[in-house]
Amino acid sequence: MNQAGSLLVLNAGSSSLKFALFDTAPSLAATARGEVENLDAAPFLRARDAAGVLLAEHQWEAGSTPSFAAVLDELLAFTDAHLGPRGLAAVGHRIVHGGMDYAAPERITPELLRALTALIPLDPLHMPHNLAPIHAVNTARPGLPQIACFDTAFHRTIPLEAASFALPRALAEAGVRRYGFHGLSYEYISTGLARQAPALAQGRVIVAHLGAGASLCAMEGGKSIANSFGFSVLDGLVMATRCGSLDPGVIFYLARLGTPLNEIETMLYHASGLLGVSGISGDVRVLLASGDARAREAIELFTYRIACTAGAFASALRGLDGLIFTAGIGENAPAIREAICMRLAWLGIRLDAAANEAGAPCISTPESMVEVRVMATDEETMIAHHMQETLGEGEQGKKGLP
Repeated sequence: MNQAGSLLVLNAGSSSLKFALFDTAPSLAATARGEVENLDAAPFLRARDAAGVLLAEHQWEAGSTPSFAAVLDELLAFTDAHLGPRGLAAVGHRIVHGGMDYAAPERITPELLRALTALIPLDPLHMPHNLAPIHAVNTARPGLPQIACFDTAFHRTIPLEAASFALPRALAEAGVRRYGFHGLSYEYISTGLARQAPALAQGRVIVAHLGAGASLCAMEGGKSIANSFGFSVLDGLVMATRCGSLDPGVIFYLARLGTPLNEIETMLYHASGLLGVSGISGDVRVLLASGDARAREAIELFTYRIACTAGAFASALRGLDGLIFTAGIGENAPAIREAICMRLAWLGIRLDAAANEAGAPCISTPESMVEVRVMATDEETMIAHHMQETLGEGEQGKKGLP
């Protein structure tokens, strides 16, 4: 790899594109971060340096829907201006689904891109958006190395009994199983915890990645043994607009009423969760600030489901040594952390109210039987590390990280 070059990380969602630039020498460090928001309606690009100073912004005309290629061209123009002669060494991508076959970062080839395209039916919500930047980079910068990093890879250590559905075996052999997601975030937390609290990292830990998409991961010795997501990102906890765990009979009921399948899918992914229950918003900040009883009901359901799932994971772990809160809600909503910890007091959790309100690294009391911590996650940095190792190993990079 050209050590003088920089790494561009792209984390594409349905209506936004997060990006980050990393220098590779003398050590890996982010030099700029940003996001393109509202991709489907008048996109807005903003980039800041490591100190938070605004570096660039660009607003497309209201009502315009530029192609992804046009958005990427603007982003690459900023990249070129920011990097100067250093240039780009490679582009890395967060790919939500790796299916049954992909358990480590890989350099993207035409063959891999075809294989990933074939995985779209496994996750039609995310995969097309994950793959769009790859095609755009191929067109804009042909020959520039690209690396795929998979959100499912971290969960390949989940044991069979935790990954299986009680369905006919032929379906399991065809790939119908629990995959688990948010893996790049959990891997970053696992790595960081090993530095910050090595003894705890070797124990039994539940990590709560709470954002618009929310999930829990049970870890033992830093390895995933269970994840609340299942076959899709629709399963598990209540989320901003996704329903989480649902009796399949509800879908049959709606179908028998004549509701088209695409309408059911749209409702479960985009009109349920906190938004559906409250009828107000899927944003926890809005709901916490509201005096509406429906907002309180949505928050109660949110924290109840998290606590119940954490209790189940404590059983899977045969005990619990640590609880880690991360992601937007987990890092920034003391009231949500408090509500969850109160529901889990039976595990011996004792919260330090002042530390929790301040968002301190450790928010449990010395008497707590479970250490409760708040940690910032960083998927882009995790991807950059994978890129550096994969490119540095060349062909060996395809075999994954040790």
